[in-house]
Amino acid sequence: MAGGQMMDLAAEGQTLDLPAITRLQQLKTGALIEYSVEAPCIMARLPADARTPYRGYARNIGLAFQIADDLIDHGGDEGAAGKRTGKDAEAGKATFVSVLGPERAEQQARLLVSQAIEHLDAHGAEADLLRTLARFSIERKH
Repeated sequence: MAGGQMMDLAAEGQTLDLPAITRLQQLKTGALIEYSVEAPCIMARLPADARTPYRGYARNIGLAFQIADDLIDHGGDEGAAGKRTGKDAEAGKATFVSVLGPERAEQQARLLVSQAIEHLDAHGAEADLLRTLARFSIERKH
């Protein structure tokens, strides 16, 4: 996570393509979310291959969460966000929104959430909280 933050700071004012932005964000927010999902799987002694759907779920919502964050910074309400918006553009940061545009970025976030939820297809109602968390990652205003 620290490496992703370092990459983020070093990337200010640079032009990054979509794969570079994706990698950077996977090492920041994505890494934190992936750890939060995989750690309980490890503690439950799930073998590595059984953890694959959970890693996919976490990877997808990590990126969706970051895209939502970029969208909030791009055009969100400062009062609802609880922070000043527009900072990424002011800092010259390449984001999902700056590369894809707000409409495509939102579409991508929704696709990622759908894919995250698909990773839980082997579960019934016991995974509803995880499905709700996935949806929340892009529906939030802060």
